[in-house]
Amino acid sequence: MLIRREAAGDVAAIRAVTAAAFGAPGAAGLPAEATLVDELRADGAWLPALSLVAVDGAGEVMGHVVCTRGHVGQAPVLALGPLSVRPDTQRRGVGSALMHAVLGAGDALGEPLVALLGSPAYYRRFGFRPSDEYGITPPRPQWQPHFQVRVLSAYRPETRGTFTYPEPFDRT
Repeated sequence: MLIRREAAGDVAAIRAVTAAAFGAPGAAGLPAEATLVDELRADGAWLPALSLVAVDGAGEVMGHVVCTRGHVGQAPVLALGPLSVRPDTQRRGVGSALMHAVLGAGDALGEPLVALLGSPAYYRRFGFRPSDEYGITPPRPQWQPHFQVRVLSAYRPETRGTFTYPEPFDRT
């Protein structure tokens, strides 16, 4: 498996992986997460260096993760998601490899923290903690305890307040 930046030729494969990962069996149309990735890609919050794919030995996309520009108050931070792994390659370390790669890339770029909405049981292994431990509130209070933060090397404790996702998240 190789983790690399998304390339222009990966867009359709990323959409297919995301649709397969989040789609309900028998459901019509694309799941919201697949549309979200396309909308984020067209938004000013898109960070090309933080859209990563996992490819197998044949170059087939097995997974994708993206971080876009979010904010805590006025401070720029990262919003992670979606993280998608093709169903036939799940539970083989693809998601973990993507998470480690995007967190390392964000840290190398000097980002202060990464926020996400997801399973505490899954994301705890990557160092995510409930956001309220850092004085960061989710956009919707009912998201606790699923709204989490992972601080990076450039984190400063005065980064506190309400988190805001890029605008396309408001439509999902």
